[in-house]
Amino acid sequence: MKELILRQKQILFFIVAGGLSAVIEIGSFKIFSMYLPNIISNEQNFHGIHYPLSNILSTCCGIISNYFLSIWFVFERGKHSKRREFAYFMIVSFISTLLSLGFFQIFYSFVFKDNINLIVYTLSPEMISKIAAILLVSILNYSIKKKIIFNG
Repeated sequence: MKELILRQKQILFFIVAGGLSAVIEIGSFKIFSMYLPNIISNEQNFHGIHYPLSNILSTCCGIISNYFLSIWFVFERGKHSKRREFAYFMIVSFISTLLSLGFFQIFYSFVFKDNINLIVYTLSPEMISKIAAILLVSILNYSIKKKIIFNG
């Protein structure tokens, strides 16, 4: 019973840490996608890739915040050294970033074409695509981080 409660607590903290990291990632994406096209003319469509630099920079902000939130609140230290743990975290995050960028491109190009009005805020297709990509990849992230990186 204690393990079940502990596991549920860990999942809850992972969701909270992931949610905070997602807020940081989505917020920074919004800022980057608003201002980078003014500086870099190809940012909105770089050879068919939509908002590549905004996506990469915002994802880096999300990864760094997620790492610190994960080690502070979610997972106990694993059997690896801090350096190796960080390296594994970055490798998994890099792969996750590639998946997230791919899902973003698919969602933005083929799935989400219209704004969604939430009464107090309207979500653009790029924001909806970013949120959907984050949600999809986060499920994979929890499993891998728990089993491989922070496995105790």
